[in-house]
Amino acid sequence: MSMKYMNKSIKELHELLVAKKVTAKQLTEEAIELAKSNTNNLLEATNYEQALKEAEAITEVKEEEFFKGIPYIAKDNISTKGLETTASSKILEGYVPIFDAEVITRLKNAGAILIAKSTLDELAMGGTGTSGHKGVTTNPYNPEHLIGGSSCGSAAAVAAGIVPFALGSDTGDSVRKPASFAGLVGIKPSWGRISRLGLFPFATSMDAIGYFTRNVYDSAKVLELLAGYDEKDMSSSKKEVENYSHFEKDTSSKIGYFKAIIDNLPDEDVKNSFFKVLEELKKQGHEIIAYDFPQDLLNAIYPTYMVLSCAEATSNNANLDGIRFGPNVENAKDYEDYIMKARTAGFSDMIKRRFIIGSFSLLAENQDELFRNAQRARRLIVNELNKFFEVADHLVLPASPSVAPLISSVTTTWSKKPDFVDNHMALANFSGSPSITLPLGFKNDLPFGINITTRPFEEKKLFDIALNIEEITKLKDLVANKEEK
Repeated sequence: MSMKYMNKSIKELHELLVAKKVTAKQLTEEAIELAKSNTNNLLEATNYEQALKEAEAITEVKEEEFFKGIPYIAKDNISTKGLETTASSKILEGYVPIFDAEVITRLKNAGAILIAKSTLDELAMGGTGTSGHKGVTTNPYNPEHLIGGSSCGSAAAVAAGIVPFALGSDTGDSVRKPASFAGLVGIKPSWGRISRLGLFPFATSMDAIGYFTRNVYDSAKVLELLAGYDEKDMSSSKKEVENYSHFEKDTSSKIGYFKAIIDNLPDEDVKNSFFKVLEELKKQGHEIIAYDFPQDLLNAIYPTYMVLSCAEATSNNANLDGIRFGPNVENAKDYEDYIMKARTAGFSDMIKRRFIIGSFSLLAENQDELFRNAQRARRLIVNELNKFFEVADHLVLPASPSVAPLISSVTTTWSKKPDFVDNHMALANFSGSPSITLPLGFKNDLPFGINITTRPFEEKKLFDIALNIEEITKLKDLVANKEEK
């Protein structure tokens, strides 16, 4: 199906709705048809009938109603009342929430229209988009390549031009890495900036709800809506929500990068594109700082992340017992046997492996050597990051070592090497900092991105510098199906 409207930005669609050049029903119908015909395997439960009802009820959109009538998709680990929510796991098949997540409520109140839920790596644990119960989600730019994860379906939906924005979640880089592979703007706000009520927990000390858009302006507008205190989420912040979309051009900031990461980049094209952006920023008046972040701490990022995230996930998912929903179990001797068989059938091998790591690190005899040492390592890493932010305003790095890998290259064997070039974005999850990925360039018709991280709750400055970089690269409003634009 050819696209008439859905390859446009939220801002463009809003202007058309206000001018009555299109109706919410037309937008919703097009989004639904595009979703139905898509072949990237990006959908979980659909909400088509309800979406059309909501769209038909919208007869007028005012200038200030920015999201009214705009279709969107939500990652399937975000609770939606009356709509099956599985987190792409067999253990949750048949689970229908009785309440909406706070972000869904805010979007609903703003008039946005949820058309479907999207696939993810099972229980949001993974970075490939290949481990969900419905199989592999592919990259709209080339279906032989990964889209990345865990927010794979949401990234694919926006990149394919089905919806102009989609919700995800980010615990290590689960929004920002797919954004790099999909030519999108993907943000993980500060920890506590957006309410997590209704988000299925993975690693609570690092989880954040994020989202994908096709440009920086749209991203700023979404945060203006979703950010803010929620009395139902004790971890949400009472800090003031700023006017993020009111951009201020700053040409005197200090922009730093980690020398070790750039020195170890395997792709010269990514490195060259990165330095071209830095050169333009320097010409504008920004100070560029090459920072020597200790390599032993960079090497510690991935193992620290794995121990802590798996330990938290083991605890957070202990309540998934398979009794009320999930796979049917027969011939169970007692309730313990039932739960064991349900969890064995309901979780993939990858999830079981993560739970084993988490349980092992939490055993009394292992806690000090593994779990507590990982907590100490996290603190040392964050302390060093804080030192960096004493001399720089922004950390800017390539969001990925190269373009999206081939799906055929995915292996279930975990690397024994600490690949900090590929895992550095977990720094923002360790520290609670806001972090955004946006397009940097293309190679072999596949996009790759640049990532910016700032101090916690400095989203305003983050968007300002992101817009600056977007204006340098001139890469915005990208859609994979270029011939259909």
